Amino acid sequence: MKNVCQNLSLKIVVLFLFLNSFVFTYAQTADSPKTEYHFSGNISATNNGISVIPTFSLGKPAAIFNMSIGNQKLSFEPEFKASLEGKPWSLVLWWRYKFLNDDKFKFNIGAHPAISFKTVTADVGGVQRDIIKGNRYLAGELSFSYFLSKNTSIGSYYLYSHGIEYGTTRNTHFLTLNSSFSNINLSDEFALRFSPQIYYLKMDTKDGVFFSSTLTLTKKKSPISVSALVNKIIKTDINTKNFVWNATIAYSFNNKFVKK
Repeated sequence: MKNVCQNLSLKIVVLFLFLNSFVFTYAQTADSPKTEYHFSGNISATNNGISVIPTFSLGKPAAIFNMSIGNQKLSFEPEFKASLEGKPWSLVLWWRYKFLNDDKFKFNIGAHPAISFKTVTADVGGVQRDIIKGNRYLAGELSFSYFLSKNTSIGSYYLYSHGIEYGTTRNTHFLTLNSSFSNINLSDEFALRFSPQIYYLKMDTKDGVFFSSTLTLTKKKSPISVSALVNKIIKTDINTKNFVWNATIAYSFNNKFVKK
């Protein structure tokens, strides 16, 4: 199983390097003028891996790799999560399109296939062994933001996910009302970003209302940031923890290329 995890991790790294090379080459050789492309992402480590739906967590330290490759409208954004033991947690292959992206309004849509991994015990040749099982999902999202000022926004986010395999949650609905307060200056070097949200989650026949919030500390002109997230039940019949939290350190990068 260790070799399987190492092979999967190696494939992710190879994909990462290939996309980097592809974007650089394409941006240098394309013909249309003044079209900007980006290759960005972040690598983070956390004491408790938490899903895009904060109700769910890995319950152990995790590493997260996010990438984004594309232009001003369309982007491909793969995301890979694994425990620090080397076991894969999830692989998500997002495609996102920006319908509206100006100083006041942002409206995006997205879709992805995904695989969620978990360790299960199975009979292998008459011997009980731990194996890694992958469950497939298809999902789509809608995201809207309105900027009250340059650093303050309110918005809404909706995600629908469909589990393909028998025994998975077949229909998940995730709807948030969110806000963001960024570039809160602490000094000439440090700033905070505060992002609270309230959300409704429905998983097949069970549902609930939750509150979550993320506080991020950044150093200006530094690629490293530190954040903390908390998630609290307001009311639910979903079997989950009443309160979860995590702390994360992240390294971010953003490269831009222009067609000639």
